[in-house]
Amino acid sequence: MKRWIAVILAVVLVLALAGCGSDDKDTGGDEAKTYKIAMVMDSSISDGGWGTACYSALVSASEDLGWEVAYTDSIKQSDYVSSIESYCQLGYDMIFLPGNQYSDATVQVAADYPDIAFVVLNGAETLPTDNIVSILPNADQIGYIAGVFAGLVDETNVIGFIGGMELDTTLAKLAGYTAAAQAINPDIEVLTAYAGSFDDSAKGMELAKSMIDQKADVFFGDASAVDSGARQAIDTANGDGAITIYDIGQPADILGQNPCVIGSVVTDNAGMLKICMQDLIDGNFGNKVVYGSLENDCLSLGALNEDLLSAEVREQIQDYVAQIEAGTFPPKK
Repeated sequence: MKRWIAVILAVVLVLALAGCGSDDKDTGGDEAKTYKIAMVMDSSISDGGWGTACYSALVSASEDLGWEVAYTDSIKQSDYVSSIESYCQLGYDMIFLPGNQYSDATVQVAADYPDIAFVVLNGAETLPTDNIVSILPNADQIGYIAGVFAGLVDETNVIGFIGGMELDTTLAKLAGYTAAAQAINPDIEVLTAYAGSFDDSAKGMELAKSMIDQKADVFFGDASAVDSGARQAIDTANGDGAITIYDIGQPADILGQNPCVIGSVVTDNAGMLKICMQDLIDGNFGNKVVYGSLENDCLSLGALNEDLLSAEVREQIQDYVAQIEAGTFPPKK
C-alpha cells in the first residue's frame, strides 16, 4: 500500500512540475528574442557628415528597441555584396544600407536570403519586395530648406552645390535648393559639381575652392566626407576675419562643427528606421516605402547660428519652413 502511495505522489509531483513549466511559458517565462541589425556603408562613421548621421540613427533606433548592433564602414563598391552577405551568414535579422547606391547589391543578396530584412535609405519607390523596404526622406523639402538659407544670406548672387554622385535623391535636393533660392532671389546662379565619391574630402576642398574663386558665398552638399572637405576650404577662405562664406549642413545638426555652418536640415533617420524594425517585430515588414517629412517630424530645421544670422533672418527662415510644410513655398511654376 505504501508503495502505491509513493508512486501516486511521484506522478502528482511530475504533473505539478510540468504544469509549472507550462504556466511559466504562458506568462513569458521564455527569454525574449534579441534582434540583431547590421549597417554596411562606403562612408566612414566618423566623417562628421552622412556616415556619422547614419551610424547615430542606427544606434539610437537600436537602443530604443534593445537590438544588437554591428557595422562595416569605408568599404569599396566592389565589396558591397560580400559585406552584406557576411552579416546574412552570421544570422542578422536586418541589414541597413544607407544609400541608393546599395540597391543592386541588396536586390542580389536579398533574393538568396528571403528570411532576412533589408532596409535601404534613399531607396527608390520601386525597390521594396517581401524582404526589402525603402526609407525615403523628402528630398524636395530638404532642398527647399537649404535653398531658403541660401536665398536669404547670399550676397554675391552665386551659391554652390556639391554632390557625391548623381543619384535621384541628390538631383532632387539640388532642384529644390535651386528652386527655393531663386524664388527668394531670381538673380542667384547655382554652381554645381559632383565628386564621384562620398569619401574624398580632398576633392571636396578642391571643388569648394573652385566655386569660391567664382564668388560662391553659400554652400550646400550631399556628399558625406566630401562635404567635410568643402567646409574646410570654406573655413580657410574665411580665415581669421569676418565669416562671409557659409555652409548648410545635412542630414544631422552640425552647428558648431565648423565656424562657417549657419544651420542644418535634419533628417530623423532613426525614426524611420525604428518604424521598419518595429514592423519586423510585428510581422508586418516588406513591400512598402517609409517616408520622412516635415509633416511627420522625420524632417526638421536644426539649430540656427545666432552669431551669423540676425533675428530677422532666423524668423524668416522659420516662416519659410512653415510654408514649405504647408506646400505653399516655393510657388509652383
